[in-house]
Amino acid sequence: MRRFQSFLTPLMEAFIAFQKASGRWNETYDHNMLLFDCHCARLFPKTETLTQEMVDGWCAQRATETNNSCRTRIFVISNFVRYLRVREIADVVGPNIPKMEPRTYVPHAFMDFELENFFRTCDSLPSTPNTPAVLTRRLVVPVFFRLLYSSGIRTNEARMLRVDDVNLVQGVLNIRHSKGSSQHYVVLHDTMLDLLARYNAAIQALHPGREYFFPTSKGSSLTNGWVVYNFRKLWHKHNTPHATAYELRYPYINKI
Repeated sequence: MRRFQSFLTPLMEAFIAFQKASGRWNETYDHNMLLFDCHCARLFPKTETLTQEMVDGWCAQRATETNNSCRTRIFVISNFVRYLRVREIADVVGPNIPKMEPRTYVPHAFMDFELENFFRTCDSLPSTPNTPAVLTRRLVVPVFFRLLYSSGIRTNEARMLRVDDVNLVQGVLNIRHSKGSSQHYVVLHDTMLDLLARYNAAIQALHPGREYFFPTSKGSSLTNGWVVYNFRKLWHKHNTPHATAYELRYPYINKI
């Protein structure tokens, strides 16, 4: 994650450390704290105290936002303001968080031929030019999306898997970055375990000593943007209905 740059940096770092110690932190909060920090640094470069204008300017619901998306964006800022108020570090009022709306989106029901089209496309990625980015993507993409479909884990959980989280002997995933703060384990199907073992040998040759099981060409973890871009690009090459990578886990969930 990029470092904060506004005068709020030490307060934000202390807040995040407190939340993590309490088991109340996730990657989405990191992203939204960083955006709020950029907002303060850009619009209030000479200010040294958190003001109501800063909070209200960032937390106001935007014309393009639903209640739910606004809630997601400002929830951590509301907690940050509360943290500062309790410690008498700031004297500002927290934002009004919009009421949650019921979700009406119906996940896509995958057809067999759609999945065949998609995974065939994943397996047909080019191997040229012979660059780390191209070679890494060719190895990661087919295995990453198959893991989502075969195991039912979330995209975030798969992206953040470290090498030590994947037990290729017992066939178990250690899911540390789950929804909320819970940690759990996922047992792999034998066919998926075999694929992961072959993938691991190939990616290890390309990225020796890597930290993440599914690395970028530079060795960092995959981003959500990487998942969205690659899924859409490969899905729509032969399929027309709208679908998301997250929905690959739904067939697995529906069988439980």
